[in-house]
Amino acid sequence: MKKCLKDHSLSDPGIFNDPYLLAYADIISSRRLSAIGLENKIKQENNGSLRSFADYHKIFGLHFDKAIDKDKGSWIFREWGPNAKEMFIVCEQTSWLKNKDFQLHKKDNHVFERRFSKETFSHKDLFRLKIVWPGGEGDRIPTAATRVVQDPHTDIFNAQVWQPEEQYKWKTKKNPPLTKRSQVTKRSQAKRPLLIYEAHVGMALEEGRVGTYVEFENYILPKIVDAGYTAVQLMAIQEHPYYGSFGYHVANFFAPSSRFGTPEELKSLIDAAHKKGIKVFMDIIHSHAVNNEVEGIAKFDGTGYQFFHDGPKGYHRQWDSRCFDYGKAYVLKFLLSNLKLWIEEFQIDGFRFDGITSMLFKDHGLGRAFASYADYYGDDVDVDALSYLYLANSLVHDINPYFITIAEDVSGYPGLAAPISKGGTGFDYRYAMGIADFWIRLLKDYKDENWHLGTLWHELTTKRKEEKTISYAESHDQALVGDKTHMMHLMGNNIYTSMKKDNKSIETFRGVALHKMIRLITIATAGSGYLNFMGNEFGHPEWVDFPSERNNFSFHYARRQWSLKYDQDLYFSCLFEFDKKMIAFVKEQDLFSLPDVNLLCVHEHDKVIAFERNQTIFVFNFHHSNSFSDYMFEVQPGEYKMIFNSDEARFGGKGRLKQDQIHFSFFDSKKIGNGNLISLYLPTRTAIVLKLNFKKE
Repeated sequence: MKKCLKDHSLSDPGIFNDPYLLAYADIISSRRLSAIGLENKIKQENNGSLRSFADYHKIFGLHFDKAIDKDKGSWIFREWGPNAKEMFIVCEQTSWLKNKDFQLHKKDNHVFERRFSKETFSHKDLFRLKIVWPGGEGDRIPTAATRVVQDPHTDIFNAQVWQPEEQYKWKTKKNPPLTKRSQVTKRSQAKRPLLIYEAHVGMALEEGRVGTYVEFENYILPKIVDAGYTAVQLMAIQEHPYYGSFGYHVANFFAPSSRFGTPEELKSLIDAAHKKGIKVFMDIIHSHAVNNEVEGIAKFDGTGYQFFHDGPKGYHRQWDSRCFDYGKAYVLKFLLSNLKLWIEEFQIDGFRFDGITSMLFKDHGLGRAFASYADYYGDDVDVDALSYLYLANSLVHDINPYFITIAEDVSGYPGLAAPISKGGTGFDYRYAMGIADFWIRLLKDYKDENWHLGTLWHELTTKRKEEKTISYAESHDQALVGDKTHMMHLMGNNIYTSMKKDNKSIETFRGVALHKMIRLITIATAGSGYLNFMGNEFGHPEWVDFPSERNNFSFHYARRQWSLKYDQDLYFSCLFEFDKKMIAFVKEQDLFSLPDVNLLCVHEHDKVIAFERNQTIFVFNFHHSNSFSDYMFEVQPGEYKMIFNSDEARFGGKGRLKQDQIHFSFFDSKKIGNGNLISLYLPTRTAIVLKLNFKKE
């Protein structure tokens, strides 16, 4: 083994703790060395720094500059367009027509630029580009635009000059000093468990309209704090022309979405979150770009290959979007600079990299099962995309060693969330995406009395030890139109009529009980973090569907019905109280500090499963009708205290258990194993949590 590790330049076994990967060691090493070689080349050409290379947003676009006229200042505009012959800024001053006084000068490096007097542009002025290329011309939004707005009457998008008299002044401490990642104790900042609240600013209100950054800060952020989550993951922040795309068809990568408010209002939201001890992550979309040509960067200079692959390879047929060519230096510069802007300008604490599977595989992973390791190490992997992900992680952790990166990948590509030094790609975490999909299959295809607990255990706990994972029972994906939330699956249309607390029907008890158990067993087995989509903590009904022609532009399914959570006559309030207690319990017990989960008992006929983690025992009775008065299984010898159970009346349960009850293990010499047993009362469809008070010798 040592010889193998030496040959492949790894400081310790890393991902090769998995012996089945040794067969692909040469390929893994080759990909890793290719990425490292690319990083070294970029550094050599850019003063030894990736940060110096990631300056696209500082070079291009419209900037107010005092380099020439220190007293007055002037505007400098630059744009990159290899195929462009001429470029003009068009605005009200030019009657939105080409004007020689606003024509940019072409340089030798495919860059167009021009300096303008201070009086030429004012804060909030609208403008765009008119680009002429061989055989045609067209209107375009600048590639590095930091503010893009839509006219409410014409629906036309334009770039907007954004130069307020006073810059936003941060009230909380900015990112830590820029020290090398190797000098920082690994994850020393992660003293609190990573509990992520996935949210969308626009659909966060109960009213049928688009919400704002200000409203999110004032009304939603306090709800997140009250619920106990330690991070918020914001969706749809990058500017996107179509609201119904959920923010995944990005047009203007450097601009925060203006439909939610101004850049300063977004900064205020982030600042307020930091003040409350909440980290702010954002979905970063670097896997593709919107197909729009005027609003986005598709065919920006008249070609389809400036930023993207040429021909069919550059088009994602399922997403109707454009696919980046990560082998081009300017594409790397563009994307890495985009990361740098969000970190430095907006003080973002982490990125969820969306659509990594689509990036990694030339066929985007469509229709593939990824059943063997050979699926990851063939010629169909886009090595350029993989190298970009290496570079992205290297850059952001160099800018801020405390920064968190999360990989969203459905393929299971090995090592994404392992350090580069150990053969990985460098992400801090990856989402355990198969768990949520498995829950949906169970809810849709099987009665709960037929759930196979052994298979469930496998899905919940099968994780690579060298990679940190974040589990979730349901995210926004599971609730998109065509599917529905867990509570809607469990209750069906009865969710509209049978959620009052005075309703004691079996159907309602089943729905409420299983909703709690699903979430608890998911978080109890989570590797290093947990995620919840806003509203699901109280069993939000229905599904997510943004306004479109298909639904007569209705906001009914693009909102959050917070009033359900606060109605004390409804079980939704009970589900929230349970979730709040569950999150507090995870923090109090520091549950994620020890990732190992040990199975104690699984009985398919009884539908009982029990496991231990961090001296805490979790017991679930999923049986649809049977309660057990003296259910026994093997434990460590000692005294156990019941610290949490799902059957409390305040959680919508029947109150059949005594909170804080003490249980003692006892020895039975006839039993195989250590002979130490515990005997418990397990009501039907109930979960209990026991803490080892002290251990008997």
